Amino acid sequence: MYYLIALGIIILDQLTKWLVVRYMELGESIPIIHNFLYLSSHRNRGAAWGILEGQMYFFYIITVGVVIGLVVYLQKLPKDQPWMKLALSLMLGGAIGNFIDRVLHQEVIDFINTFIFTYDFPIFNVADSALVIGVGIILVLTILEGKKEKELSKK
Repeated sequence: MYYLIALGIIILDQLTKWLVVRYMELGESIPIIHNFLYLSSHRNRGAAWGILEGQMYFFYIITVGVVIGLVVYLQKLPKDQPWMKLALSLMLGGAIGNFIDRVLHQEVIDFINTFIFTYDFPIFNVADSALVIGVGIILVLTILEGKKEKELSKK
């Protein structure tokens, strides 16, 4: 089931990117919610905020390693950890979604543009969203586990 979630993320990511490339001009921006959310056709040859721009072989190597690590970890996790498995499957789908872009286009297609309290947040995509949500779930699980261990140590 978790590999199907990852596959769903990959399909949704690639479909939305295809729609942006097909129906929007590069640099075009369509307001969804003024001063908050826009669809903006953008390309990124680096990582978040454009760091390491043009370092495709670095991204290839890192992504292959991350994907292998995520699959191995998913396989080894016990069945009683559905939230952790969900987090890893979101991260797996996101990593592969952006990897496909890097291999096919030597850049990542981004299109979700948000303004948070007038800050123009870096433009992102479905794969990026899945990665961030997956990491967020792991962060919450880690905090909850830490609280649980702390309470057990008090007894």
